[in-house]
Amino acid sequence: MPTVEVGDLKDDDFLLDVREDDEWQAGHAEGALHIPLSEFVARYGELTEAAPQDGRIHVICRSGGRSAQVTMYLAQQGVEAVNVDGGMQTWAATGRPVVTDAGEPGFVL
Repeated sequence: MPTVEVGDLKDDDFLLDVREDDEWQAGHAEGALHIPLSEFVARYGELTEAAPQDGRIHVICRSGGRSAQVTMYLAQQGVEAVNVDGGMQTWAATGRPVVTDAGEPGFVL
């Protein structure tokens, strides 16, 4: 499965967060699109509308398991997608900002 390290992500990379609502509300990467894994298939159209047509989708969850499932699904659909290795735990551990919807500092649940 294609993966990418958190440190290799650029600020303008398209990020899809597939964690559940309570995890998202605690804190997330600014600018990420949020579609929980439990709603992903039903809300797939939101991703196709928001994602760059010729770009790669970087899929993230808490540690990498759920995002791996979504990455495999997207690859089966012919979409260029990569799993963010270590997920939001690694994101926060490497000093990347974690924010709430209000723009306040957040945390990884």
